[in-house]
Amino acid sequence: MSELKRCHWCGTDELYIKYHDEEWGKEVHDDKVLFEFLILESAQAGLSWITILRKRENYRRLFADFDAQTVANFTEADVERILQDPGIIRNRLKVLAAVNNAKLFLAVQKEFGSFDSYLYSFMPDGKPIVNNFTDSQQVPATSKISDAIAKDMKKRGFKFFGSTICYAHMQATGMVNDHVLDCSFRLR
Repeated sequence: MSELKRCHWCGTDELYIKYHDEEWGKEVHDDKVLFEFLILESAQAGLSWITILRKRENYRRLFADFDAQTVANFTEADVERILQDPGIIRNRLKVLAAVNNAKLFLAVQKEFGSFDSYLYSFMPDGKPIVNNFTDSQQVPATSKISDAIAKDMKKRGFKFFGSTICYAHMQATGMVNDHVLDCSFRLR
């Protein structure tokens, strides 16, 4: 049996490899998962993704299993409780942004029927993009679509969700598949 090939960015860290193999680039249409990545990607701003992956279960615990309705109703006391927990990135602005973004997430769901419908309204023919990169170094940090989504989300009041974070969200949820051509997990 031939050895599995992976995109170089996941390296040898077991958590990163599992994320690469099982999640990254896989098409997701579940609003709860899309909300989870909205929270996690926003927390990641300025940090490495592996840092957030290592704290993911703590985010799940503190952010009500990524239930947008519950997070939208968090009080200042909830924010203070979360900020006391060393299991996450204890950045007040990012925690407040999570609560703010949960409220806006619900508003987008109401307007579009689902957050998924909103995101895919930006996609050509409403379908994911499968890129054909031969080297992970070719993968961009942003795209015209991530620029457009981030701009629209900023206009709606979302925080910590610029074009680079948006593109990472698109990769994480399979809106764009940037597995390199020789990656064994490209079309799995």
